[in-house]
Amino acid sequence: MKWIISAMGFSLMIPTVSLADGAPRDQWGRAGILSSANKADLPPITLSSGVPLSDAPWVLSSGTYYEFEIEGDGSAELALEGSEFFRAIWIDEIVVNDLEIRPLGLNSIEFDDAGTMEIGFVAIKPGTYFLRIPGSTGETQRLDITIE
Repeated sequence: MKWIISAMGFSLMIPTVSLADGAPRDQWGRAGILSSANKADLPPITLSSGVPLSDAPWVLSSGTYYEFEIEGDGSAELALEGSEFFRAIWIDEIVVNDLEIRPLGLNSIEFDDAGTMEIGFVAIKPGTYFLRIPGSTGETQRLDITIE
């Protein structure tokens, strides 16, 4: 079956897609990074004066979609930097107060007050990376990340 669209003397034939099993398109399901089987939640990062960022390093799989929250308690003005990590991932969205931001890139983030931020991304480039509080040297103020 084909559809014909005519406008201003021009005609366009658009072939329709039919499935061998006759299933409608909305039952195809999602594949690849859009499938729920390819999505993982990471433990939250805590931004608090004197509190470790995370309990353990992250080991990520390239091509997998991840979400995590950053929770700042407002005890100090704290930031996270990790430009190499942010260049090794594709950021889908950052959500702050139910506002969705879809950036082309990211270098660092900062919390001036208490709040929560959620970041959704796809791990892309294998390697070892980190997120850390700028100017800190302690191991607990750094989160090591490996993308395999």
